[in-house]
Amino acid sequence: NVKTFKDVKGCDDAKQELEEVVEYLKNPSKFTRLGGKLPKGILLTGAPGTGKTLLAKAIAGEAGVPFFYRAGSEFEEMFVGVGARRVRSLFQAAKKKAPCIIFIDEIDAVGSTRKQWEGHTKKTLHQLLVEMDGFEQNEGIILMAATNLPDILDPALTRPGRFDRHIVVPNPDVRGRQEILELYLQDKPMSDDIDVKAIARGTPGFNGADLANLVNIAAIKAAVEGADKLTAVQLEYAKDRILMGTERKTMFLTEESKKLTAYHESGHAIVAFNTEGAHPIHKATIMPRGSALGMVTQLPSSDETSTSKKQLLARLDVCMGGRVAEELIFGQDHITTGASSDLHTATELAQYMVSNCGMSDTIGPVHIKERPSSEMQSRIDAEVVKLLREAYDRVKALLKK
Repeated sequence: NVKTFKDVKGCDDAKQELEEVVEYLKNPSKFTRLGGKLPKGILLTGAPGTGKTLLAKAIAGEAGVPFFYRAGSEFEEMFVGVGARRVRSLFQAAKKKAPCIIFIDEIDAVGSTRKQWEGHTKKTLHQLLVEMDGFEQNEGIILMAATNLPDILDPALTRPGRFDRHIVVPNPDVRGRQEILELYLQDKPMSDDIDVKAIARGTPGFNGADLANLVNIAAIKAAVEGADKLTAVQLEYAKDRILMGTERKTMFLTEESKKLTAYHESGHAIVAFNTEGAHPIHKATIMPRGSALGMVTQLPSSDETSTSKKQLLARLDVCMGGRVAEELIFGQDHITTGASSDLHTATELAQYMVSNCGMSDTIGPVHIKERPSSEMQSRIDAEVVKLLREAYDRVKALLKK
């Protein structure tokens, strides 16, 4: 199954950078005529599942050249010296088939800093360096590699003349996620109620692999239900399952517990709905999932690149909504441990605001290192408590209305 750039969505910048490689493989004389040299090695970096391997396959498919794939871990086995020999034979095979692409996935398995390694793994890395120095830049071999741990690679591997071009393949933004979802949904019968854009908005941080998994879970759910088409409900179910865990429909809950959870989640929802700067509410549920008895999910209108103080304060308020609702309805003595994760999130957020973002009037615009002095730590703690107390009071006033 030959891949092309049509199959790659959500990483347009990386794709654009790699188009010149395709051009070179199709028409090498165009480059050599002007004395231009293509990079010997191209290193794709990014989190797992962002499409690094797919990009490399797409280049080979676009250019119509052979594609040699190896995983970094394949070079090393129980027999010492096998790795170096495999590297040699890989490059020998590639030279016979040039122009071509060699792609080494998870190159950190052989290419990380040598002081961490055993002798035979060093030999594999040495052999890789020797082979990279042993072919000319316009010989028609493009060496590509992928890693999600670029920081641990040996500097000898990443210097100019070896892997001279580093391309970051990031997680897709909201538009990229929409394109990826449309790609995976295009061959499936769908009902008219599916809003792909809304699903893309509700999945910040998802990569291509996550979105493929989401569509697959929805398709399995539709098949189990005997449906003819995929519906919005099934896609929503798949998204919730990935984000929040499986529904625990058989879990026994007393009426009192259900009532308390309902008021707790209502507190979050009312605060989110009435606080400027909070994300719009997507849905609220008291269906237990994972370790949570209920949940309010919010739907950002767009991906956040930076967050204002107003938005962070709104998040603090939303976190406090559940605990304050419990207190107002059931009384101070009947508040529960259900708010512990909310308080944990709120405290971490307040610490981040004070220590990392300089959002404290008392301490000022400073970034505080990990281990501050005891005096500074006391001041930070006091500011964190103040932020949380103010959020608590704001929410109490709001919910009493």
